[in-house]
Amino acid sequence: MENGKKTYYINVGSGEISQLSTASTWHFKIEATDDEIITLREYFDQVYSSDIQGFLRSHTPYVQYHYDRENDAIDETNKKIYNMIYELGDEEAKNHIRTQGLISRIDEQE
Repeated sequence: MENGKKTYYINVGSGEISQLSTASTWHFKIEATDDEIITLREYFDQVYSSDIQGFLRSHTPYVQYHYDRENDAIDETNKKIYNMIYELGDEEAKNHIRTQGLISRIDEQE
């Protein structure tokens, strides 16, 4: 691979990043450097952390979704994840993100 990029298979829902296409179900194929994968892993970790905080906050039911900092953090991080996958992804990944409007749907929630 050029510029030290390797092929990775991404499952956004579970936050999995694998170099093996047969290891588990995957949604996107990307070409990324080690540093780019570290950044993507940090984004997945941020979503997980915000999700846990949101679960703990959920015991305060009077806070609406659009006033919930944890959900805002997840939305913002998901936008970063999909932008990164779009930039690094193969044509199929780019086409899926574009046709499904994944990034614009996150923008609309803000």
